[in-house]
Amino acid sequence: MNHPMTTMLHGSVEMPMHGLGVYQASDGEEVINAVAWALEAGYRMIDTASIYENEDGVGEGLLRSGIPRGEVFVTTKLWNTDQGYEPALQAFDASLERLGLDYVDLYLLHWPKPDLMADSWRALEHLQREGRTRAIGVSNFEPHHLDQLMASADVAPALNQVELHPHLQQQSVRAADDELGTVTQAWSPIKQGRVLDEPAIVEIADRLDVTPVQAILRWQLQEGIATIPKSVKRERIISNGDVFSFELSESDMEAMRSLDRGDRIGPHPDHIDF
Repeated sequence: MNHPMTTMLHGSVEMPMHGLGVYQASDGEEVINAVAWALEAGYRMIDTASIYENEDGVGEGLLRSGIPRGEVFVTTKLWNTDQGYEPALQAFDASLERLGLDYVDLYLLHWPKPDLMADSWRALEHLQREGRTRAIGVSNFEPHHLDQLMASADVAPALNQVELHPHLQQQSVRAADDELGTVTQAWSPIKQGRVLDEPAIVEIADRLDVTPVQAILRWQLQEGIATIPKSVKRERIISNGDVFSFELSESDMEAMRSLDRGDRIGPHPDHIDF
């Protein structure tokens, strides 16, 4: 990787715009290797969550890499069953212990739980004041969830991580994030591979001599969207990180934008039952 792009979370915490996601990566050698390979390839952001059950392996991968802790941006998330003030504090302690870290760089509410989010957010604000997480944010929040959160919050979310790919471009969410100074970050940035045969994407990739995945990730970065592609294969991790040596033209960007169809692969945040 060449010099990766970064953004500032609320003007004070620098975050790489591109990182490794480890959803569904098995704890143990699989996720340890993925993290170590990513860091060796130049990645400097790792995204995990308590529900992934691989925080131990992520911590071990960080350790094995030999990269100084201050050079790696680490995100983890609070699961739904741990929402509420005291449960959130306890869950954070458990995540930190599993990761083997003294602090994380970003801690997120994993999904909106309307009846608990105010207390959960109060816990995250407390953790940030203590310096145990450098920034706090949310995941899967629709604009009305952000409105509800801000009705009682002292601090706006630094980041909102949502399903985002060419078939689901989340314009209303991105506009609401922008109003709060909140960075939008994409999970499932390539829709689990289901957008890779789109003719417009294939044409752009062929013309630029890059992979369709690289073209999509580059589109997101140029849109100002942070992205966390997931892989446990060394070659693919390296390839997914090689997105800083080329650019999409404005016509390429428009071609990508034209693919939006509002099509999700994950649940809608208003209709979760977990």
